[in-house]
Amino acid sequence: MTSAHTKVDVPEPETHDVYGAFPRLTHEQIARLEQHGSRVPTTPGQVLYREGDPSCDFCVILDGTVATIDGHETPDAHVLGVHGPGRFLGELNILTGQPVFLTALVQRPGEVLVVATDRLRELVANDSELADVVLHAFLERRFLLLELRSGFKIVGSRFDPDCHRLRDFAARNRLPHEFVDLDRDDQAEGLVSGLGVSPSDTPVVLWRRHLLRNPSNEELAQIMGLRPARPDAVTFDLLVVGAGPAGLAAAVYGASEGLKTLLLDGVATGGQAALSSRIENYLGFPSGISGGELAERAVVQAEKFGAQITVPYEAVGLEQRDSRYVVSLDDGAEVVASCVLIASGARYRRLEAENIGDFEGTSVYYSATKMEANLCGGDPIAVVGGGNSAGQATVFLSRFVSSVRLVVRGDDLGQSMSRYLVDRIERLPNVELVVHHEVRSLLGRNHILEAIVAEDRHTGERSRFDCRALFVFIGAKPHTDWLRPGIAIDDRGFVLTGDDLESYPDRARASLETSHPGVFAAGDVRSGSVKRVASAVGEGAMAVHLVHEHLR
Repeated sequence: MTSAHTKVDVPEPETHDVYGAFPRLTHEQIARLEQHGSRVPTTPGQVLYREGDPSCDFCVILDGTVATIDGHETPDAHVLGVHGPGRFLGELNILTGQPVFLTALVQRPGEVLVVATDRLRELVANDSELADVVLHAFLERRFLLLELRSGFKIVGSRFDPDCHRLRDFAARNRLPHEFVDLDRDDQAEGLVSGLGVSPSDTPVVLWRRHLLRNPSNEELAQIMGLRPARPDAVTFDLLVVGAGPAGLAAAVYGASEGLKTLLLDGVATGGQAALSSRIENYLGFPSGISGGELAERAVVQAEKFGAQITVPYEAVGLEQRDSRYVVSLDDGAEVVASCVLIASGARYRRLEAENIGDFEGTSVYYSATKMEANLCGGDPIAVVGGGNSAGQATVFLSRFVSSVRLVVRGDDLGQSMSRYLVDRIERLPNVELVVHHEVRSLLGRNHILEAIVAEDRHTGERSRFDCRALFVFIGAKPHTDWLRPGIAIDDRGFVLTGDDLESYPDRARASLETSHPGVFAAGDVRSGSVKRVASAVGEGAMAVHLVHEHLR
């Protein structure tokens, strides 16, 4: 907490509560919190915490008012809200270790209750009622920040593959940010020239006093507090490689049951599921839930129980040393664990079509989030694939574009897609279903897609379809290269477990156990798994039970 004074005109505080994101604590809840914190008087213009600070404490307003400001001390600063007695400040960064995205400025003098971050984590772990209120509000506030495009800026061209890489990394890790498009924003060129950067030097990332020229994902992660220097140099009970639904479930159950648990992922938490705009058939969410929100909730839950999560750290090797396992990481570090869960998942296969390399990262996408949808700008697009991911993408993208052509290799969409999605797609007026066709080539200029050419698998006839973006969801390629040659895999690269290891009769194996004792596999990476979120979560939870049995 600092005492710098700045004059900012702010509106009067709201007189009503916004349910969920901005609740007011009861006197009894504040009394419980006061056992873990201290009262601090405030003065007008005092900064409680500042945008860009590496961390901040948890503050409850007891008297007076506090404004939260985006872009404080910049020409485009604006007030997001003013909060009075009973409200608490902050968002997910308090628990995740990410930097502060907003500034909290005292408007009217009074008093705040300050609880240190480590004490708040203890409280969240042990007081379920307060945890529900605080965690729900923090989650809601993070998604509000994402919608408001607060945080750092990514400046570049939407047709630049590196710019798309940075935006994709930020979106998949749910980092608040704003994209400044050199091709559409009239003020963008003046912004970069004022920084001494030419358009040819973009993309750049602007965050407070940092200017990063085309940073790697690892560099961006470091600044945004995602990636600690290195995982703790200790032996973990359970090392989970891959932070999709299976890995997140294992981290939650492992940590909650007392296992020293580390979760690693090479890109982001959530895996392929985090790219789903809405999962409507997941138990307990009758109106559906986005993959990103599901992942964020799971991350908070895992960290609440004490799991360590590090992103991006990519596993590049696995070997056994004595009775333990050592996983090598992409930066040369090693992690030692008694048991390993392989939950590294799978990614959508690359479409084999003529000229596709000219358009990947600029017009060809393997995910369908709001970021890609906004890039389409009302243009006609095409989706390739016949599974649920392709169906969810089609339904979602149809809201943003003029028309969608869903290109399916099979003769009947219902053969590989859930019925509820088939029915919904058939009712969409701007979706055209193109069955028994395969995309053979892409047409366009300067990395900008203009059309695709698809071939009828029955007649061999080829047709041209105008489109400005192509979304690909065809099959899955497992992330198992890092396991070779030790772990047994099937002919498609998926990990063999349990009874599928008939050619390894040396011992009895648990259902999710691999060819190595104490190494398990769960989720999409496992041979024979059901490629559904609920199934992956169940396997992740079951793996923890098997880990306990192995350790005993």
